[in-house]
Amino acid sequence: MTSATTLDRRSDAEQAKLDAELVALVEQKITFNQVLGLKVHQLRPEFLVRFDMRPELVGHYHYGRLHGGVISATLDAMGGCALMLAIADKHLDETADQVMHRFVKMGTIDLRVDFLRQGMGKHFVASAEVMRLGGRVGSTQMRLVNDECTLIATAAAAYIVS
Repeated sequence: MTSATTLDRRSDAEQAKLDAELVALVEQKITFNQVLGLKVHQLRPEFLVRFDMRPELVGHYHYGRLHGGVISATLDAMGGCALMLAIADKHLDETADQVMHRFVKMGTIDLRVDFLRQGMGKHFVASAEVMRLGGRVGSTQMRLVNDECTLIATAAAAYIVS
């Protein structure tokens, strides 16, 4: 692992470009995230996405609760996003374009979701933490809370990163 010094860190302008491209990737380029309605709520210091409850996301018509597939997909997306930020921070000497190219090979290897409570709420916020970023595989833990900060689900995942 190469650590970047102040001499080989990307410039503020290049970092702003990378941050904008990461947001665009999450919100626009990964089109399924548009179906979910994922919006970057915060990029740093902790990466958070938020989405509103909508009729299209209901899994149980009688109770109007969030579909389990929406929960799983959101947490999976969050794990990948957290690893993207970690990869970007690991390669501070690279341009935004070089870092974005690294994401071409990323993919989920394993995902385990624990559904803790019914997906009830006006909106939801997902977060993720990188547990390990290796040369080939990264692992994460994720959380989904509702608008009342009630923990709805947790997940753990592994991703191929190179």
